[in-house]
Amino acid sequence: MTKEVLVAIKGLQFNAAEEETNIETFNVAEYYEKGSSRYIIYEEIEEGTAQSTKNIIKFKENVMELTKKGFVNVHMVFEENRKNMTNYATPFGDILIGIDAKKVSMEEEEHRIQMKVDYALEVNYEHLADCKITVDIRPKETGISVLS
Repeated sequence: MTKEVLVAIKGLQFNAAEEETNIETFNVAEYYEKGSSRYIIYEEIEEGTAQSTKNIIKFKENVMELTKKGFVNVHMVFEENRKNMTNYATPFGDILIGIDAKKVSMEEEEHRIQMKVDYALEVNYEHLADCKITVDIRPKETGISVLS
């Protein structure tokens, strides 16, 4: 994998009423390997503001971590068959969230890495939604149109 990559992140949430929410972002990122872990680092501008947040995705088989620093601050750990609690700090106040990851998987090809996470999301100890995240990483020269 090259240092400059494109990362597509797709999120899907199902709340208690079975309503579905989709989120999709595309970013240019930097890719690194250190030991058995891989890292994706990118900046994103928060919608409705001029402020940015630095995102670091660290992953290896069965574990993905997402750290956000800036407009919002959080360190979320998605570890298969384990529940992790964290504080999500926003300019409007802090939120206690729980992440109960059911499945964390990684598929790797020569020019593509894909992480998939299925988890239950809690806010203040109450179930909010069942969620799925797909992180698709490809070399930048492949072009954004190939991310699907």
